[in-house]
Parts: sequence; C-alpha cells; structure tokens
Amino acid sequence: MSSLADVPATGGNRRRAFAIGAGLVVLLALAWWLMHRDAGGPKAPDAATQAQTVTVVAPGQQTVDATVVASGVIAAKREMPVGIAGEGGIVRSVLVDAGTWVHAGQVLAVVDRSVQVQQVASQAAGVQVQEANARIAQSNLDRALKLVAKGFISKADIDQLTATRDAAVAQVRVARATLGQLRASTARLNIVAPADGLVLTRAVEPGQIVSAGSGTLFRMAKDGELEMQARLAEVDLARMHVGVTAQITPVGTAQSFTGTVWQVAPTIDPTTREGIARIALRYDPALRPGGFASATIRSGVTTAPVLPETAILSDENGSFVYILDGANKVTRRAVKIGDVTAHGIVVREGLSGNERVVLRAGGFLNPGDTVRPVTAGTAAAAH
Repeated sequence: MSSLADVPATGGNRRRAFAIGAGLVVLLALAWWLMHRDAGGPKAPDAATQAQTVTVVAPGQQTVDATVVASGVIAAKREMPVGIAGEGGIVRSVLVDAGTWVHAGQVLAVVDRSVQVQQVASQAAGVQVQEANARIAQSNLDRALKLVAKGFISKADIDQLTATRDAAVAQVRVARATLGQLRASTARLNIVAPADGLVLTRAVEPGQIVSAGSGTLFRMAKDGELEMQARLAEVDLARMHVGVTAQITPVGTAQSFTGTVWQVAPTIDPTTREGIARIALRYDPALRPGGFASATIRSGVTTAPVLPETAILSDENGSFVYILDGANKVTRRAVKIGDVTAHGIVVREGLSGNERVVLRAGGFLNPGDTVRPVTAGTAAAAH
C-alpha cells in the first residue's frame, strides 16, 4: 500500500522540477538575447555622444577702417642747431632759456665785444681821415683847373692832381668797407635766432668762452612745429601715404593729439625691416621732444574676415584657426592677422570668409578630431 501511495507523489515532483527547469532555460535565453543585443549596437551612439561640442561661425567679409598701431619718439619737425657765427669770446649774458619762444634775429646770448668796439671806433676815425684827405685832393684839383686857362698849371699837373683825388676817394671807400666789416664781425658776436621758433635746449652760460668750434649752443624747433617719428613694419609702411591722420598718445598721459603724416620714409632699415612715418603735430606743452609716444594711424579701408580673439590661436609656427570640413572634422588653417578693431581681429590672409571657424575651445582640439558644431547664433539663443 505504501508503494502505491508514493507513485503519484513522485510524478508531481517531476512535473514541478520540469516547470522550474523550463523557466530557467527561458530566463537564460532572454538574458543571452539582451546581452548580445546591447553589445552589437551602442558603439556609434557612444562615439556621437563623446564628440566635443564646439561653437562655429562663418565670418564672411566685413569692411572696416584699417588702422596701424606704432610707437616712436617725439622730435622737432625742423630742428635748427644754433652756434657762434663770429670769432667768439666770453659770454656776458644769456637772454633766453629752454621753452622760450623767439623771433628771427632775436638775440639769444651776448658775447663780450670790448676789443671789437675799440677796433670799430679806430676804423671810424680812419674813415674820417680818408674823407678829409679826399676833400683836400678835390680842392687842389678844383683850384688847378681854374689856373689852367691862365697858363699857370700844365696839363700834366692836372693829370697828377686828378689821380691824387681819385686815390683819396678810393681810400675812403676802402676805409668804409673795413669799417663795415668790423661792425658786421662785432654784430656776429651776438648769438641770434635764425628763424621764429621754440628754444628746445640751452648749452651756454655767462662766463663761458665760446668760439666757432664750440658746437651747438642752442637747439630750436622752427616755428615750434613738432613731429612723431613712428617706426612701422615694412608691410605697414607700404599702406601709408601723406595726409592720413593719426592719434598720438605720449607715454605717461591719457591725452591724445591729432597729427597728420607729412612724410613716409623712402627707405627701409635692412636690419630691422622697419621704416619711419613722420607725423606733424602742433606745439603743445604736453608734447616733449625726445619723449616716447604711441600712434594709431588710419591706413584706409579694408574688406576681410573679422574674428574674435578667442578664435585665433598661435604657436611657434605662427597664427592659425581651426575650421571644420564637410564631415565635421577639425582642420588647421594658417592665417595672417591684421588690424585690431572694435569688432575683432582682421584676418588679412588665409580665409575667404565662407569657412566654418571654431570660435572657442580651439585649445582643446587637434587636427582630425570629429566634433559636433553649433553655430554662434544658435548657441547664443540656447543660452
């Protein structure tokens, strides 16, 4: 009886074990399917997800006022060195100082002339003596001419008296010329201004002995006109022409002065590859010759792509930008930059303006990287 009762119990256990086994097989099959489905497809989505997002822009072409920034020194436009013109001597007085406005012919310094004054007085007396001799010779000739008709004086005597009179008159002219020479030499002892202008420096003091070899005693700016000698690179100098305006800012001050380019150097320094543009300036006490200044010079109008500073990178090979090709891969493009404007930096060479240029995050990219581009306008709207 006990064996018959065990048979049905054993059959139920088998059915339960079979059901459990079947369930496990189904679960394992489902797990296998899920694992193989996930392993086969996520690689492309993962690559797209990992691609860096960058902001790009097609800069196009803009017309901007081209400017050149340069530096240089302030100097007299026409500098005049003034020295002693005469034989020299001891300086008795100096009548002007640096910064004084003077007029043509104005005395700047007086040199002792005591000896010369005596020489002039002596020669003046000599002129009077010669004039007296000429008058006597003329009187003798006049009296002789009255006696010729009466036969008391011969024709030879008249010729002799005429020659004496002519010689006396010539001696008067010689004496007067010598007197004039002495007076001119005495007048040249004064150091005078050759033209209207501003005294820049003074290198003479009372009691100093000066001569023709003393060199420059005063330096003047003719008519007070000044200039800035702006040093420009060869490529920038080629864009300059006479008449363009410039803003000059001396070092140490925020005040700027308007000037005009009046001369462009015809030569280039072979060592520095620079030339000088000379900018005329009106006199102002804040403009000190010899001082350093910066200049912003207008050089016309240019049409070129303009990019913000963040888009332009540089290394030992020069300036460059990153652009994207049709497959959104990063490509390096060398560029030459130009003027800096309120809207950005002008790109003189390397871009047509139709390229997609990376605006930011360029420092984290490498050529060949695949990125997800976002245009500048879209990125701004998203924020």
